[in-house]
Amino acid sequence: MVVPVASAQGAAPACTVEYSVTGQWGTGFQGAVTLTNNRAPLTGWSLTFDLAAGQQVTGGWNAKWSQSGTEVTARNESWNGSLGTGASVAAGFLATSPGSGPAPAAFRLNGVACNVDPDPSTPPTDPTDPPTDPPPAGDGRAPALHVSGNRLVTAGGTPRRLLGVNRSGGEFMCVQGRGIFDGPVDDAAVAAIAGWKANAVRIPLNEECWLGLSNVDPAYAGERYIDAVEQLVARVEAHGMTPIVELHWTQGQYTGNSAGCSDVHATCQKPMPDARYSPSFWSSVAGAFKDDQAVAFDLFNEPYPDRATSSAADAWTCWRDGGTCPGIGYEVAGMQDLVDAVRGTGAKNVILAGGLAYSNDLSQWLTHRPEDPAGNLVAAYHVYNFNACASESCWDSTLTPVAAQVPLVAGEIGENTCSHGFVDRVMKWFDDHGLSYLGWTWNTWDCSSGPSLISDYGGTPTAYGTGLRDHLRALAP
Repeated sequence: MVVPVASAQGAAPACTVEYSVTGQWGTGFQGAVTLTNNRAPLTGWSLTFDLAAGQQVTGGWNAKWSQSGTEVTARNESWNGSLGTGASVAAGFLATSPGSGPAPAAFRLNGVACNVDPDPSTPPTDPTDPPTDPPPAGDGRAPALHVSGNRLVTAGGTPRRLLGVNRSGGEFMCVQGRGIFDGPVDDAAVAAIAGWKANAVRIPLNEECWLGLSNVDPAYAGERYIDAVEQLVARVEAHGMTPIVELHWTQGQYTGNSAGCSDVHATCQKPMPDARYSPSFWSSVAGAFKDDQAVAFDLFNEPYPDRATSSAADAWTCWRDGGTCPGIGYEVAGMQDLVDAVRGTGAKNVILAGGLAYSNDLSQWLTHRPEDPAGNLVAAYHVYNFNACASESCWDSTLTPVAAQVPLVAGEIGENTCSHGFVDRVMKWFDDHGLSYLGWTWNTWDCSSGPSLISDYGGTPTAYGTGLRDHLRALAP
């Protein structure tokens, strides 16, 4: 059945949409939409509408289809983004359904209502404009960032410390065949993070899922995975927070000292990124976000080539240059390879690079730092109460020299005590030195089995998370 197009009297609607069910069976149906743009030509389009509760899009054609809750989004493909005045585009999708339900009643093109007569002064917007869904909250859209000396600053030169949380899930759910994110990442969930007065969110990713490799369920890989990540990044930015996209799990078989798994696939933390796929991952990610310098890139979660060799010199050389590394059986992509992959796309986004010992050792970071032609390189550091460098004396001796030359961001801070005494010390030291930090992790796991900040996605803190929440709120203007 074709849903009739209802329009008000007078001027033509900004856009019109015809919706029809072209096939139906016991557990699902096939839908089709025909979108017509009645206003100024567009170079890209995004159509949104709501399906009935319980209906779920499983795939489609002529658009990049995704769904969050009941809201469905169809974004243009690379080859059909241009939509001139009066031009139309047709797309279709498949969906599961527990039964029949009402047809969608409202459609929005780039945030503007279709099939009704809107204010004629409000044309559809290009999707490269700041997103209208979700609406900006807090300070509004996150600022573009760059490095100035040893500080991160906005385009206007205002210093910006990155203070926030990690949102784990994108690194493991997809490769385990369980989804894309662990828990909700809709606007309400992102708003809860902003409610802690965080201004940054680190988003761990999986290279096999982003690249859509054959071992990953297609439902959670390739374009579907990329689109989900892009939507989360947009929501984070819309709430005034800096998104840090980070390569967490990679390919490469490693069975040596401190191996997390024996699997060749990206199912655990490996000692170094792999030359086979990691540069391709960063070329793709950088291409997706190079026009948005509010997004920062964290090259690799926690390098540990030092566990594969007893030579610190070999470990640091492996870290920077990659290639054939002692104790690692696959060809490694060094930090320089990944910087080159990002910059090869033309992206000038801020890049973070963590050191050895799971990013807890920056002792030779300055000596071995990769060359960055854009001058936007940041040192990344991780610290937990059980790490080797977990005291003020170690921070004074190893972090202070690095922070004197480049921005330093503690991408992960935490403790396994289900309390916050240690992170309180970390935050004080970093505050005293004007540095950045993000707590691990905004997930509802039991804090006694790992550093989980929350007990629900509304933002209720665990006993451990209370320390970070109260501290961020105390720092907020």
